[in-house]
Formats: sequence, structure tokens, C-alpha cells
Amino acid sequence: MGKQRAEGDVDVDFDIIARLLVAAALGAAVGLEREASDQPAGLRTHLAVALGAGLFGVVSTTGFSEFETSQRATNIQFDVTRVASLVVSGIGFIGAGLIFRHGTSVRNLTTAASLWVSAAIGLSCGVGDFAPAIATTVLVLVALVVLRAPREWIRRYVRADSDDVRVRLRPGVTEGVVVDAIGAIGEVHVDRLTLEKEQGAYVVSATIRARRGVELRTELARIARLDEVVSMSVGDAPLE
Repeated sequence: MGKQRAEGDVDVDFDIIARLLVAAALGAAVGLEREASDQPAGLRTHLAVALGAGLFGVVSTTGFSEFETSQRATNIQFDVTRVASLVVSGIGFIGAGLIFRHGTSVRNLTTAASLWVSAAIGLSCGVGDFAPAIATTVLVLVALVVLRAPREWIRRYVRADSDDVRVRLRPGVTEGVVVDAIGAIGEVHVDRLTLEKEQGAYVVSATIRARRGVELRTELARIARLDEVVSMSVGDAPLE
């Protein structure tokens, strides 16, 4: 009897290890795409989130089994759904730390969402539901990779292109140079424009929206090459 019990324990251990390995592998698959996209949360972060959620799932389903056969079981209540709900709320703190606002745009929403999905994938593996976890991984990778092309098409031909621009001028040069250059592009609208002065030089910040089909960054690159411009950035990236 003792030998049978030992063999059963080994089987359970292998099952738990398999759950954690699958959770880590599926989380890593999502993280690889984010890593390739040079996002702040990449391979290791997604793997860790999925693995941690998987362990929480394992604990919630098997971690208290020893109490079920004990004499104290009548005085203990089990609710495995509480762990899942706490994982869902806890991952929100990590996602919120990734999201930030830059001008009129919000960054890292997709990466925060992929972390949230990775936690769900890991939790599903942790409780032994491999099929939903694998299906979810495939679907989220399709959304992140395959849907890039239609997203770019929509941004180029359907939705108006909009960017936050910051231009630093040489000392003694007024903002009129930038305003005139933007106006010369044509088919653009300035939603916001502010003027600052740093170390004796003007800095122009603006949110520019172009009509559909206009390559706004290409047009703005011409402004960046003006002699009166020291530096220029579009969004978070410098423009040369």
C-alpha cells in the first residue's frame, strides 16, 4: 500500500511539473513577440508572469489536498476560485505600471494586455486546462503578429495619422520657422501647440494630425533637416 501511494505521489509531481512547464512555454511564446517588437515587457517578464500564475493555479487546486483527508477537514472551507480572482486583480498592478501617457497618446497598452492574457494562460495551465491555454496563446499571437498588416493599412488609409512633435531650435531662432514649415506640408491640422524656452532656445511642442494617405513622418523629416533646427522628436523617437 505504501508503494502504491509513493507511485501516486510521483505521478502527481510529474503532472504539476508538466503544468508549470507548459505555462512557462506558452508565456515565453507571447513574450518572444513582445521582445522582437522591442517592448519594455518581453520574454522574461511574460514567462515569469505565466509561470507565477501557473503556480498559483497549482496551489489552488492541489496545495490543500492534504487537508481533505484529515480529521480537521470538517472545519476548513476550500474555495479555489479565490486564488484565480486574486491573480486577475494582482496582474493589474503590473499592467498599470507599464501604461503611461505621452502627450495625447497612451503607450504600452498592448503589452499590458498581453501580460494580462499571459497570466490567464498560466493560470489555465496551473489548473490543468491545457487546451484552452494553447488555443488562447495561438489567438493572442495571431492578434499580435498577423494583424500587424491590417493595423498598418488602417492607420495609413483609414485613420488620420497623428503624432506628438517636439522641436528644439537654435538660439535666436523664433517659433515662426517651425509653424511656417508645418503649414507648408499641407493637409495637416495642429491640434495643440506650446512654446517653451530652455537655455536661451525655443522648444516647440505640437500635436499634428494629417489627412489619410499623408506620410506624416516623411514630411516632418524635412523640418528636422532645417538649419534652424537643433533636434526633433516624433513621439518617443528622435527624427533625423
